Amino acid sequence: MYRIVQQQLLARIQAILLEKYDVTLAQLAVEQPPQIAMGELALPVAFELAKRLRKAPRVIATELAAELSAAGLEGISSVEIAGAGYLNVKLDRATAVRKIATDVHANVGGPGFRLVEHTSINPNKAAHIGHLRNAILGDTFQRLLRPDAYKTGYEVGVQNYIDNTGVQVADVVVGLVHLEGKTLLSVRELLTELMESNTRIDFYCWDLYARVSQWYTADAEQVAARKQIRLDTLHALEEGNNETAEIADLIATAVLRRHLETMKRLSIEYDFLPRESEILSLHFWDAARELMLAKGVLYLETEGKNKGCLVMKRAGSSDEEVTGPDEDAKVIVRSNGTVTYVGKDIAYHLWKLGLLPGKDFGYVRFHEYPSHCCWISTAGASDEGAPTFGKADAIYNVIDSRQNDPQNNVIAALRGMGYTDAADRYTHFSYEMVALTPRCAMDLGYTVSEEDQKKSYLEVSGRKGFGVKADDLLDQLIAAAKAQVDVRNPELTEAERLSISTQIAVGALRYFMLRFTRNTVIAFDFKDALSFEGETGPYIQYAIVRAANILRKSETTEDAALAAIADLDLSVLSTEEGTVMWETWLACSKLTLLLEQCIATAEPAYLAKYAFQLAQQFNNFYHRHHVLNETDAAKKALLLATAAVAKREMVRALGYLGIEAPPVM
Repeated sequence: MYRIVQQQLLARIQAILLEKYDVTLAQLAVEQPPQIAMGELALPVAFELAKRLRKAPRVIATELAAELSAAGLEGISSVEIAGAGYLNVKLDRATAVRKIATDVHANVGGPGFRLVEHTSINPNKAAHIGHLRNAILGDTFQRLLRPDAYKTGYEVGVQNYIDNTGVQVADVVVGLVHLEGKTLLSVRELLTELMESNTRIDFYCWDLYARVSQWYTADAEQVAARKQIRLDTLHALEEGNNETAEIADLIATAVLRRHLETMKRLSIEYDFLPRESEILSLHFWDAARELMLAKGVLYLETEGKNKGCLVMKRAGSSDEEVTGPDEDAKVIVRSNGTVTYVGKDIAYHLWKLGLLPGKDFGYVRFHEYPSHCCWISTAGASDEGAPTFGKADAIYNVIDSRQNDPQNNVIAALRGMGYTDAADRYTHFSYEMVALTPRCAMDLGYTVSEEDQKKSYLEVSGRKGFGVKADDLLDQLIAAAKAQVDVRNPELTEAERLSISTQIAVGALRYFMLRFTRNTVIAFDFKDALSFEGETGPYIQYAIVRAANILRKSETTEDAALAAIADLDLSVLSTEEGTVMWETWLACSKLTLLLEQCIATAEPAYLAKYAFQLAQQFNNFYHRHHVLNETDAAKKALLLATAAVAKREMVRALGYLGIEAPPVM
């Protein structure tokens, strides 16, 4: 409702500016006054116009206030002038509350297909805590975009890019073949043995990957030879149609299936799994190379350190003409003919945007979720009824900030080819790393030196074997939550307590990953994440349980409580006593505003902060008003409706964060 009033107000002001001053402003700022007594919206538009109109801001504000008051906008009780020229707008509280109760809200959404790529874990070992930030950010963002019962949303496709021919998969193959002496046949037997013994292949590869990483440099005399083994294995994977590539495909596919299981524990699902093997075998790069050469973006370097390479101008480099070879140019194809990561990525993103003529994946069914199918790429024919995903009107790539340079070069290539509009619709959804607090590392069983115990965080490293598997982390969080749930709710069955504990653990983990803005390094800590106090998922979940308990003990439901105020006298909302209630309703009315803000800035942390502030506001209301003891029937009805609307919007906000509300805690 708040966003509807805001939109109507801004539209009317723009009309007044045009009619009265022949002025159009590209944007109009809207703020919230520092105190609720001053109103619900504040507009500094008079200050923006002062220089242009050569009038004092307060004079302009006075003229605008008169025009707005005469317009009689629905839901607005008054427009007042504050300070040197602010316009403070006060809402009709009773009208607003009735609309909020009936779930009147602005819509969010529009035309066009949004492609969100996230997770993109190398299929060579188990997912770890760093991967979880990527997956949770991407999954939350697609929830903000996707159509649902609350909003029209956008058509969305969720991709998880699988680099099944890269160096990390090659490392595991080297470990299997050269450390463990396995053949294609014995690798098949290994997969069967692991399945029968209920041993996870991704866990097995986790240890093997650490071992082979150390093996490369363990013997100084063998370093060069072992490096060559690695390169030869990598080339075999890229070429395909050989035993080495088949071993890689078996392992990568088995690990990928485990990754999907891990992510499903966090309610994360995908629509499409594009694999690098198909990008290679379907010759996406060949088509991209011809396009880049034709557009003059790619050229053959004939001198200097990049002689014999196909290169392009590096993103961010000077526009001044270079005399001689451009030593800073980005290599796209090495002199030996192999394509770099950036080259393959340019081809992939041209496909995403529908700019790679005549090229598309084949699509086959890979995994069935309860609500939809997850497809995987193939070089062969597509299954019947297969969709296509290479048609995006906007793309969002959730990739950590260490990939800023490659991502910027992909965008530079698009611009260089003349696809400026496409480049503008390309968002690198970057984020910083996840580390562990020293306390958390020790909780996980690692030995932490006294010196490291003084650090604010410890970086994780899969190659060095220092890290935490995503499934192990989830298991420990669930166990810690269950210890509390068992004590608090002994009357529940074991299955019920486990379900609630899982909801709390997942909520704690997802909220911890989302509460920080993307450019912040996260130091994960068990105790901080699971706390029922402070800015945590369990704090918000507990507020929802409180609200639900009020309704249950009052023998009413959320819908009934909200319907009961349709004809109620709501004049109390305008009194000092009713202000806390009104502030709760006002906060509840801003969800669509936050959804729009999160989408526009690609920053889910704003919604996480909103959910926390909403829980704080409800708890403030809870402590100020003893709903169950209220004897005045009309007042109690309003109090119950306030609890109901807070519960409704907290549940919704958490839903977009991928967090469920447990029945009890």
